[in-house]
Amino acid sequence: MSNLEELIERLCPDGVEYKTLGDVATISRGGNFQKKDFTEQGKPCIHYGQIYTRYGLFTDKTLTFINDECFAKQKYAEPNDIIMAVTSENIEDICRCVAWLGTEKVAVSGHSAIIHHSLDPKYLAYFFHSQYFFNQKRRLAHGTKVMEVTPDTLKSIKLPVPPLEVQREIVRILDNFTFLTTELAAELAAELAARQKQYEYYRDKLLTPKAEIKTVELGEVCTFVRGPFGGALKKEIFKPHGYAVYEQQHAIYRTLDFRYFIDKKKFDELKRFSIKPGDMIVSCSGTIGKTFIIPEDALEGVINQALLKLTPHDELNVFYLQYFFENTISKELNGVARGGAIKNVPSVSELKAIKIPVPSLDVQERLVQVLDNFDAICSDLNIGLPAEIEARQKQYEYYRDKLLTFKELKKEA
Repeated sequence: MSNLEELIERLCPDGVEYKTLGDVATISRGGNFQKKDFTEQGKPCIHYGQIYTRYGLFTDKTLTFINDECFAKQKYAEPNDIIMAVTSENIEDICRCVAWLGTEKVAVSGHSAIIHHSLDPKYLAYFFHSQYFFNQKRRLAHGTKVMEVTPDTLKSIKLPVPPLEVQREIVRILDNFTFLTTELAAELAAELAARQKQYEYYRDKLLTPKAEIKTVELGEVCTFVRGPFGGALKKEIFKPHGYAVYEQQHAIYRTLDFRYFIDKKKFDELKRFSIKPGDMIVSCSGTIGKTFIIPEDALEGVINQALLKLTPHDELNVFYLQYFFENTISKELNGVARGGAIKNVPSVSELKAIKIPVPSLDVQERLVQVLDNFDAICSDLNIGLPAEIEARQKQYEYYRDKLLTFKELKKEA
């Protein structure tokens, strides 16, 4: 039997009394200072907006301060009080809270509730992040764009109130679980970053030109076509279906979802801008240098003015070209891009002059195979490690909710 089970068996064998928050706490509203009142030093304060993003479940230090004059006009949380944000744009964030574990009182902003209570502060903070509490706050929240739970309605929240020793043992268990979960997440994130750096190192090494390999201008091994300018693809000519119009998003996101189509007559007019499987399109405006190789099952269509089409000659593997373009050439393009807020690539003639090492096709194919394998490993890590972190978080939430669930003590009639 665990220590917690022994405590429950000894101190509350018949169940735990459930009380309302109003029975065990007094609830008041926060004050009225704003972010513009923050100073570099002074009296400690907590702004409700910080609870969503900058604090965990508990803290003994504030991130911000206000001056003595402003502090004197505020509402305060005492040590061990809970500070709860009671206004939010979504149901998940409303009633987020932090237990104040500092040694002095702290000023609390508006849109907050100050909960002064008789429980273990960490136990209460953990409870306010449980599913049991979430189900209750959902019923209390009102509003559409901005949701609110009024401090007065919080008094009706029902919660288990086990003996203080039991509360502290639950806190000890959850503190340990939280530490292990956080530590594992940090280790997994570090592993992901290390593997990504390893991939980038080997990718760059493999793509670095060797002295024995010939280097040629891109214009010698590719045919270039920049998308049509001068209003050739105005929205008024678009049809609900037909030949597809390839846009910048297709290169950036490597997608085959289409918004615009043209008829056969317009397609025939723009034939030189049409794409075929094996062509590579490149984003040329704003987000520069992203690429997409047109697959066999792609719709027939034409590129718009924000794209460049490259058709490699026989001596160039298009996938080798893509790796080299995205990891070497795109850096050059972003360095010499022109324009103000929206950058654009240089002229096609300048692009054709960019140098690229061209080993034999066999070597290019082997390089592509190695880089594909590296890419697949990193993609698996990008999917697998966050999924592992999420699984551990769900496991933590499951045990937290289980630890905070008790058999209710039946009151005598």
